[in-house]
Amino acid sequence: MSNICRAFRKGKAFIPFITCGDPDLETTGAVVRAAVENGADLIELGIPFSDPTAEGPVIQAANLRALQGGVTTDKIFDFVRKLRQDVHVPLVFMTYANVVYSYGAEKFMAACRDLTVDGIILPDLPYEEKGEFLPVCRKYGVDLISMIAPTSENRIAMIAKEAEGFLYIVSSLGVTGVRSEIRTDLSSIMDVVRKNTDIPCAVGFGISTPEQAKKMADISDGAIVGSAIIKLLAQYGRDAAGPVGAYVRSMKEGMR
Repeated sequence: MSNICRAFRKGKAFIPFITCGDPDLETTGAVVRAAVENGADLIELGIPFSDPTAEGPVIQAANLRALQGGVTTDKIFDFVRKLRQDVHVPLVFMTYANVVYSYGAEKFMAACRDLTVDGIILPDLPYEEKGEFLPVCRKYGVDLISMIAPTSENRIAMIAKEAEGFLYIVSSLGVTGVRSEIRTDLSSIMDVVRKNTDIPCAVGFGISTPEQAKKMADISDGAIVGSAIIKLLAQYGRDAAGPVGAYVRSMKEGMR
């Protein structure tokens, strides 16, 4: 069993997304620790990219702030090395294929193994092209996490059968961002997924309230929240750890 799967064994998993280096890596570390202390089961760490095509304006702005602050992939690796001294929940990188290409896939995945980063999400990597990264991910024990979107339709079963770590179920069409209502028929998607894999599934995109998180967790194994947390970072800056911790606690309690 992968380390990621273990994050889902204690019940419904709450998964916050945090952009590394927004506004600086010291704050990122404080926010990650506050999230874990308040119930986060797995952390998605965003490696900033100049053209984050899956992201809405909130996370795009976080990417820009981090890059303008001088964050680099190597600095993030050094940061995670220190983070791992006291943070033991599973960690997953979320970034874009170009980041891995430019760094060197072999070198990147070797670093993930050495840092005990358990998985990677590449939202711009089509399922049909995952063979470019899958062998090197497997060589270094890094789960290549697949995404299923409302547009996946006839490909859902195929993607589910080959899933690793956990399945990221995209709740809505479009980019990331807070939504007042999630209208996608996720139950139908989950029915197909459950028939084809026993890998845990978590729903992301648009979730911001405890009520939404509970609704998503009721039909899946967990909820992923990004934009709502990044908004708190934009609002509170270097003082964001307290507000983020309180928010994570409210979301985790709402899912129970």
